[in-house]
Amino acid sequence: MQEKLKLPIGMEDFQKLRTGDFYYVDKSLFVYNLLQYRGAVNLFTRPRRFGKTLNMDMLRCFFEIGSDPELFDGLQITEYTDLCKDYMGKYPVISISLKGAAGSSFSEAEQMMRTILAAEFKRHLYVLDSDRISSEDKSTFRQYTQLDTQNVALGDSIRFLSSVLQQHYSKYVIILIDEYDVPLDKAYQYGYYEEMIALIRNLLGQALKTNHSLFFGVLTGCLRISKESIFTGLNNLKVFSVADVQFSQYFGFTESEVHKMLEYYGKSDHCEETRLWYDGYQFGLTEIYNPWDVLNHCFELITNPNAQPKAYWINTSGNDIVRSLITKAKATTKGEIERLIAGESIRKKLNLELTYRELEDSVENIWSVLYTTGYLTKNGIPDGDWFNLVIPNEGIRKIFKDQIYEWFREYAGQDTSLLDRFCLAFRNGDAAEAEKLFTDYLKRVISIRDNNAPTAKKENFYHGILLGLFSHMEDWYVRSNVESGDGYSDILIEIPEEEIGIVIEVKFGEDADMETGCRNALAQIERLHYEDTLLDDGMTAVLKYGISCYKKKCRIQKA
Repeated sequence: MQEKLKLPIGMEDFQKLRTGDFYYVDKSLFVYNLLQYRGAVNLFTRPRRFGKTLNMDMLRCFFEIGSDPELFDGLQITEYTDLCKDYMGKYPVISISLKGAAGSSFSEAEQMMRTILAAEFKRHLYVLDSDRISSEDKSTFRQYTQLDTQNVALGDSIRFLSSVLQQHYSKYVIILIDEYDVPLDKAYQYGYYEEMIALIRNLLGQALKTNHSLFFGVLTGCLRISKESIFTGLNNLKVFSVADVQFSQYFGFTESEVHKMLEYYGKSDHCEETRLWYDGYQFGLTEIYNPWDVLNHCFELITNPNAQPKAYWINTSGNDIVRSLITKAKATTKGEIERLIAGESIRKKLNLELTYRELEDSVENIWSVLYTTGYLTKNGIPDGDWFNLVIPNEGIRKIFKDQIYEWFREYAGQDTSLLDRFCLAFRNGDAAEAEKLFTDYLKRVISIRDNNAPTAKKENFYHGILLGLFSHMEDWYVRSNVESGDGYSDILIEIPEEEIGIVIEVKFGEDADMETGCRNALAQIERLHYEDTLLDDGMTAVLKYGISCYKKKCRIQKA
């Protein structure tokens, strides 16, 4: 039996992927379309972990003089024989990722930038043997490789390198700059934004605006920061965002690509769950899956056939600004997020050219950021700047739920004595006090709406709130959806020092009939023997609660 190809999780090196027996989702026609529709400078804005870096390295491997043409054997681009003959391996290429050009201070970030640029100079050390390069330029070149801060200008580095490469090859140069906005993101967070914006403006302006050695340039990032004057004067700049039809299929996986992958690994029976959790993005007119999530889920299924879907994407870097904006949201915004969680859409006017300076000018800017960074997607065709926004899939829905639970923990943490009272009411068997305090939380913090979400999702919402509140008690052992008795209990709590156990079952009170919900919850606890796990763990007393919720109201009954 032939061994399966390895999944390329985290693989961003095209050559290693193509020579290392890895599975590759063929995006090579990106090259063809780029040559057909490119501008002098092309900016592709996509969320993190949607294949930008791998695509950029593929471009380098295709165009760069001396690259191995066999890397593209069997790929779709080779069907265009004339194009490959004219362009493959025919151009000098400068390839830089600014992903690592960050730090807690400007000096630290600038030094990282110098390190990145010096590495690219060292990749082209062969020019020092060229008889087409002047001794003066060779001296400057060496200084760039040595990070000499006294005699060379960092802002002119890319332009200078392209000039040297053009002299050596007598060919115009292709410039690839990946994750151009990461240094700005970090600078905004750490308070040295003005210095970094000046550096990036100078670096890109010299390389892309006044560079006579340039054939064309490609940049990638999450946001388009045009109003910062980074791209001033670039009359031929073309921006391809998640809203644009062109190139929509080259970042992320299409449905056919996901089905083909799952079939290859014998996991076709997981197509539907993969769709529910990781599909739903609309780039242009194309339905797109999150590739990072799909690859990780496929890997988990290979190693564990019973693996459940997870929100892998939230653990990746680059989401700090989004987290910051969500935590600053006001009640109205939180109410709109609750609508999104329930499966509804909201209509918003978006600004796809936000600057970092503008991010906190208005809470409404949160929607533009959530859209461009992949937390939301569009539903249907936008009407100018007006978009119908939805949560794309269950993976992102879980992220939003978790963040809402954080709001509750933040609110509760403002008054620890009140939170103590809430938790101790359950330990003391005081259902009336617990009901009063929980109702108070619901009234103050959220704007629950009656909606068309399935009952299970509504129950999960309140379930998560309770977990957040109970997490306040550091010496309590709190578990969720635990197998116990003959089923899975919503919440089990153990208080080891007192040998007290607590079982909680949560119901949504349809038609405001919360009394019935409580009775049904308590009956379920008894019928399925949810207390068994607590008794097995040595708890000598077990308290059982049925909780029924409806909008901002709740009922709590004790068995």
